[in-house]
Amino acid sequence: MPVIEPGQKAPAFSLPDQQGKTHSLKDYAGRPVVLYFYPKDDTSGCTKEACTFQDALPRFDTSKAVVLGVSVLGTESKAKFAKKYGLSFPLLADEDHAVADRYGAWQQKSMYGRKYMGVARITYLIGPDGRVVQRWDSVKPAEHPAEVLAAVTALPA
Repeated sequence: MPVIEPGQKAPAFSLPDQQGKTHSLKDYAGRPVVLYFYPKDDTSGCTKEACTFQDALPRFDTSKAVVLGVSVLGTESKAKFAKKYGLSFPLLADEDHAVADRYGAWQQKSMYGRKYMGVARITYLIGPDGRVVQRWDSVKPAEHPAEVLAAVTALPA
């Protein structure tokens, strides 16, 4: 499993969002990108994290940062999730988990003694130059967006 460390170039990607629009990392050159991986649409932790990012969105916007959520469910699932909770930022469908793989977020997990592969809750802050500024592993969904916002606002203008 690759681990992308701060200072490394962020892997390129192109994925569709909940409206079918494709987002590529290169589209956001010159802007900070918050790329957060989450396990599944419309589950308690993922909903808490997404809604907390949504609530903080105006503060991310003032720093010109873009917030992108990524999980393996398809665009239809993303559209339902976004509509149900009023999420206005892009939720990207990584159905073949290729992007999660490249970012080290596709990991072996365990529940009730059963091992399976799934998306780990990992966030990357990618600087305007396309390099990883910071990575967060095993985040707490309710508190995490505030940590990310603090890191974004600390970036040099």
